[in-house]
Amino acid sequence: MTGIMSVEDMRSSDAATIAGGVTGRELMARAGKAIYEAVMWKAPVAIVCGVGNNAGDGYVLAGLLKDAGIDSSLVLVEERFSEDGRYYYEECLKKGVNICNIDEMGSLTGFGTVVDCIFGTGFKGEVKGKALEAIDMINESDAYVVSVDINSGLNGDSGMAGKREMAEIPADMSKAGAAGVGTIKPYTCVYSDLTISIGTFKPGHFLNLAKDVMKRKINVDIGIKPLKEEIFLLEDGDIAGFLGERPNFSNKGTYGYTALIGGSKRYSGAVRLAGMANAAMRAGAGVVKVALPGALYHDLLPLILESTVFPLSDRDGEAVFNEAELAELVANVKTVAFGMGIGVSEETSKILMYLLKNYKGRLIIDADGLTLLSRMDRSVLKGAAGKVVLTPHLKEFERLTGKPMHEILAAPVETVVKYAAETGAVVLLKGPSTIITDGRVTYITDVGCPGMATAGSGDVLSGILSAVCANGELVRAVAVGAYINGKAGELAQEKYGAISMIASDTVGCIPEVFKYQHF
Repeated sequence: MTGIMSVEDMRSSDAATIAGGVTGRELMARAGKAIYEAVMWKAPVAIVCGVGNNAGDGYVLAGLLKDAGIDSSLVLVEERFSEDGRYYYEECLKKGVNICNIDEMGSLTGFGTVVDCIFGTGFKGEVKGKALEAIDMINESDAYVVSVDINSGLNGDSGMAGKREMAEIPADMSKAGAAGVGTIKPYTCVYSDLTISIGTFKPGHFLNLAKDVMKRKINVDIGIKPLKEEIFLLEDGDIAGFLGERPNFSNKGTYGYTALIGGSKRYSGAVRLAGMANAAMRAGAGVVKVALPGALYHDLLPLILESTVFPLSDRDGEAVFNEAELAELVANVKTVAFGMGIGVSEETSKILMYLLKNYKGRLIIDADGLTLLSRMDRSVLKGAAGKVVLTPHLKEFERLTGKPMHEILAAPVETVVKYAAETGAVVLLKGPSTIITDGRVTYITDVGCPGMATAGSGDVLSGILSAVCANGELVRAVAVGAYINGKAGELAQEKYGAISMIASDTVGCIPEVFKYQHF
């Protein structure tokens, strides 16, 4: 498991390290050396530098490349320097490093490697002026692009960047070189082949646009000790470590009974619930009880063999509230997943309210359940009888919080942590990378793929969660479930491609995830 720090926490940790006796100049030297050692350099090299300490890392790198006899040039966006940066810039002057201004460069085409040292992780706001010109030149080059710390223009906490309007694209495309219009990128940040994070990863290395603008990323440790660790990247070895091995002396009850409550005639609930049930069984559930409107009972039976079916009272294929049925259904189950395709009627709202007030196990709310919840007072979560897990995508989270989507995107971790802390729920916010938090500890899973953007993928996740959340620390279990889901999706995309894969392909690849983890 790898620690991740917010930009502010990184700034505080950096200051504490300097206060402890390691100079900023020494940290800059360590960063430049780590960057130099991390790359197979293809000459000539252009190092495009801004004005802060991120530029200072570039000056150190330029000196090291000069010492190694690798043809390189410093390209300055502005001739302004931080105190430590000026020291290493003057060292470059002494060594005879080739230095030029961005205004002197028609393009960066022809360089083998281009290094982006314009902004660091502390960048906020809008990219404009010479910095924007420099970013465009980097993106328009045919070089191998290395971004230092984070891609310039990308926010270190959110992974967001400004969106370029079509009107901003120059009418005269000659500056774009031979590639023409295709070289103009839709977001005003550097698109890198490799991003080298300094110290620790930040949330912006994983969230929102990160996967689209970074082909590969690594982190280099330069001796900055984190003051606190509250965000963690879940990795391969963490999955087997959480689930452990299955002893021979066990039975289906050992691994938990789970109930899946959902479906309606209108939303093809039987097919979706069958997929969820299969996902839950493949993810290790002992017994799955599928509860759906009685009218769908016969539709479901041919689709699933390993689970039991629990018909619910219904009216025209829509579930209706029946307290005695619900009490019987959840009496012996460790987890309940509710809401997938169940509809948003007054009757289904009563079912959800009953579960919140009476069910003492672990309740996973998804899909229509989240819509129903958004219409209730937030206090129902705080006063829930059991532990609640919410699995919204951005639009659903917008409805839950009342915050506009652009505010959520601007501060995703902060917003999710605050909501979880206020409600007492574990929140899983879906995205290119997934955020999972209970308001105290936060996990990010950096697995998943574009092929999972298809109907039923959320249902598969809920099925996996219903199994994995039966045991162990809840927030960690939710993160493990998200990881299994994302990794299975990646394996499915490898087989079927991003365009052709469907949600059931992800279910089919769950066993491969467990085999890969060496259970």
